[in-house]
Amino acid sequence: MTQEIHGTVADGFEAVREEFAAFAAGERPDHESQLCVHVHGRSVVDLWTGGIGPHTLYGVHEATQGAVFLVVAVLVQDGTLELDRKVTYYWPEFAAEGKGGLTLRDLVAHRAGVVGTDTGFTLAELADDRALAERLADQRPFWRPGAACGSHPLVIGALVGEVVRRATGHRLQEVYEDRVRMPYGLDLHLGLPAAQEPRFRATQPMAPTPAQQVRLDALATGPHTLESIALNRHADGAVDPALLPNERLVRAAGPASAGGIASARGLAGLYAAAISGTGEHEPLLKADTIAEVGQLHAAGLDPVTGGHAAYGLGFEAVADVRYRFLGAGAFGHGGVAGALGLADPRSGLAYGCTRRRCAFPGGPAPENERLVRAAHRAALAL
Repeated sequence: MTQEIHGTVADGFEAVREEFAAFAAGERPDHESQLCVHVHGRSVVDLWTGGIGPHTLYGVHEATQGAVFLVVAVLVQDGTLELDRKVTYYWPEFAAEGKGGLTLRDLVAHRAGVVGTDTGFTLAELADDRALAERLADQRPFWRPGAACGSHPLVIGALVGEVVRRATGHRLQEVYEDRVRMPYGLDLHLGLPAAQEPRFRATQPMAPTPAQQVRLDALATGPHTLESIALNRHADGAVDPALLPNERLVRAAGPASAGGIASARGLAGLYAAAISGTGEHEPLLKADTIAEVGQLHAAGLDPVTGGHAAYGLGFEAVADVRYRFLGAGAFGHGGVAGALGLADPRSGLAYGCTRRRCAFPGGPAPENERLVRAAHRAALAL
């Protein structure tokens, strides 16, 4: 059954629509996806598959972290946070178990080594960033702080959020709402209001083919590996991390690591707000801050995933780790179910893609490579 494609593209971006239609045609009949692209603050691609609309909301998992690190960048830019201060300057309790020397710059670059706790978290704790931060302050790190960079998929937002709370007196979610989401009208929520619940579509689990299942089984890890600890698989009664946004408790609280609820318009708009501004609004970040955000801060073998990791100021260095055709200094973040948001300041590109069913083999969906490439090529042609 051919997927019907809805929406619009600007002149010169027809190839993006063709790529979007091509991958959708090969998906299951119940596939749902959205794609939005801005160039220099102007919407040039706004597409979605049949059966939904541009205002449908999905869990975007770790792509939520784009909002986290944009808040950090704004607070660094206005002098509220200082990257080279020790985390303990803001949060003294973090010094426990040998973590006292870690700087805020290293924390946001995923170098803390506190990817979880020995016994894991309850669902209620995963929805509560302050509860996570309290547990993590006492946790011995799983590698020497600063010695490596690795994914902190369910806790980085709580760690950074506690610093933001101590420095500002407000939860990171509140700072995001007041300084980012509301002024720019973004459809990316860290705490979904009950009135918006009818727009939400629950994440569907991966539906691998038999051959893909064989590959997944070969990648399976034991309960006490770093990957399992980071994804909370070792906890009693653990919930599949890809399905966490399906819990109303999580959606309502908006935990900053992986609890964001968004449309593709929301993801793309976040990055457009950062580098270009939208409508009458100026960009959130100044040129020097954009350069700092996109500068490579940490790279190497990820002790959690076993793959290559590369981070700017919290954001993934997407030109290094995923899409090498993008300009130097491009930054963004993907999510385990397939969502992706990114910015390429050199071409003015801001990109957002969502999907409902988890993509194989997890992380930013494979179709993003072709979609980002087509969008980037068209942006350069402008």
